[in-house]
Amino acid sequence: MASTTMPKNNKTALIAALAGSGMDDMNVMFLAFALSSIIADLGISGAQGGFISTITNLGMLLGGLVFGVLADRKGNLKLFKWSILIFSLGTAALFFVDSFFWVCVLRFIAGIGAGGEYGIAISIIAKVSPREKMGRMSSLNGVAGQLGSIAAALLAGLVIPFLGWRGLFLFGLIPILLVLWLHFSVKGSFELMASKEEITVQKPSLRELFATKELTRTTLSLMFMTTVQIAGYFGLMNWLPSILQQQIGLSVTGSSLWMVVTIIGMSTGMLVFGQLIDRFGPRNIFAIFLLVSAASVFLFVYAKSELALLLGGAFVGFFVNGMFPGYGAIVTQLYPSRIHSIANNAVLNVGRAIGGFSSLVIGFLMDHYSLVIVMGFLSVLYLTSFIVMLTVPGLKNETYRATESVQKV
Repeated sequence: MASTTMPKNNKTALIAALAGSGMDDMNVMFLAFALSSIIADLGISGAQGGFISTITNLGMLLGGLVFGVLADRKGNLKLFKWSILIFSLGTAALFFVDSFFWVCVLRFIAGIGAGGEYGIAISIIAKVSPREKMGRMSSLNGVAGQLGSIAAALLAGLVIPFLGWRGLFLFGLIPILLVLWLHFSVKGSFELMASKEEITVQKPSLRELFATKELTRTTLSLMFMTTVQIAGYFGLMNWLPSILQQQIGLSVTGSSLWMVVTIIGMSTGMLVFGQLIDRFGPRNIFAIFLLVSAASVFLFVYAKSELALLLGGAFVGFFVNGMFPGYGAIVTQLYPSRIHSIANNAVLNVGRAIGGFSSLVIGFLMDHYSLVIVMGFLSVLYLTSFIVMLTVPGLKNETYRATESVQKV
């Protein structure tokens, strides 16, 4: 993208969208690093601690659906700012709570804002980016999220020992600075590529995702693929470090290093994936990444030395999470621009809500079966996602232009 030719408002909106996604992930990951402290401090059970994560995902689903519709009807920039304010204030308010009930209430509220942000950010990126470079721009959005996760880890390590878990959540106010900068920096509208005539004919709605048989199949297929994507991510990042410690004997320090190397692999995979789908189309590249993911997660069981585990983690992360930005890129190609926020939020957050339960499934498998069965389960998920991907109508066109039936919706 030739940034020198991009209007100032568009540049500001693009930077804000990427920063917003990074801060979104940072706020969401605060819970992962504070959860053990919350359980100990409030005297709640592990099941109750798990419910806090579940209620957050349910808030994301609600927020994604509601904010997606409102953004496509009322304007992306306005709703983008509101989504950030909601997850920021909902996160920071945890500083004042002293009960399990209010933790759940505030995490649900924060989830609403976080769930709304993603699809709006992707829609903003699509409106200011050349169509042929959407894969690369979407990959930058994914990397921004990874940087947000790293920021959460660093802040947790610095803040929790001195201010406790409540002090960590107070840093959820940081994104408000982004809202203020965006509010005073963007003059007028950046959405010059949006078709206002489309919006006046019919108000964008969730029903448009299922307007035809082909669109219904596309929507359900993408929801299944994102469910597998999220399930694989949770399986890799939430359970595998403890599996490595308990069953293979990797030290806590070694597992932390493993996570850092794996995140680096993920971020590199995102950047490469974005370049490849712009060049070769998503069908071929998704096929390669899904098949390699299926093989690599299963073969990872046989890595025994610490060096093999580190290299294997980077390799698995490269393929398993490298695909993530691809969903935002193909959704913007397969659906009309007037429902980009709706489509992106619905597809991702349904996958996030359902895929989040993978932690329970993997926990059950760990209690009753071997590590080979656990990783075999993840491998089968990727193979199934590969088969489903082949049925998505719009992806059969190697240039990944939207199909005629989708364009006419």
